[in-house]
Amino acid sequence: MENQNQPYPVSLNKPQGETMPARKYPLPETKEHFRDRLIRFRKAGGLSQKEFAHAVGISPRMAAYYETETHHPPTHLLAVFAKVLGVSADQLLGIEKVKMLKQRDSRLRRLMEEIEKLPTSRRKQVAVNLEAFLKAWKGEKTT
Repeated sequence: MENQNQPYPVSLNKPQGETMPARKYPLPETKEHFRDRLIRFRKAGGLSQKEFAHAVGISPRMAAYYETETHHPPTHLLAVFAKVLGVSADQLLGIEKVKMLKQRDSRLRRLMEEIEKLPTSRRKQVAVNLEAFLKAWKGEKTT
């Protein structure tokens, strides 16, 4: 070996005329940054930054970082982000367009989470009351 200080025996300089192969798939041409899509999907899901961070398993400070300081998604968390937000990874990355996001009522969702924590007998009572309310509401709507 001529130079033992080099980690690799291969030269990093490319010979003249050698180019990278063409891409098989074009990169997405989106005007919206990853962080903007992340914020839009989180808000459409009715999640605060703190709730999102808890659901993903990161600190609220890291969630804020991903929404403000970076243009690049954390690849190790991409699948988790997509699952929590209810979108595909392609949609989160901007490769696939999202037709329309349903806005979720975060207050109602939090109430439902609290109801799920109740004992079975209490959950049944809530279900009966909710069914009675909806039946009465539907009756008012039709008359």
